[in-house]
Amino acid sequence: MSIVTNVAKQAVHDKIESQVKTVQAKLDTLKARAQSAKADAELKSIADLLIKKQAIDRKLNELKKSSETAYQQAKADIESRVAELKKSVQAIEMKFKAA
Repeated sequence: MSIVTNVAKQAVHDKIESQVKTVQAKLDTLKARAQSAKADAELKSIADLLIKKQAIDRKLNELKKSSETAYQQAKADIESRVAELKKSVQAIEMKFKAA
């Protein structure tokens, strides 16, 4: 792999990792709010999202090690998962704002 490819892969990895950290922070905040509000349904949803976040973390580690041919597919898969995770977090945030 060329140096340019490695730098590009690292930039994508760092971008996605930053997005995942932001989602993790939001989930931590939502979890605390749900616990204080005794919102069991939201706690279950948050726990499920944390499992999805862990799967993304594993995929992100695999992305760094992927071959150039598998890289684009793995990148697209991770970006899709992150977008879905963000959307789910926003839905929970909206429930709390409405309450």
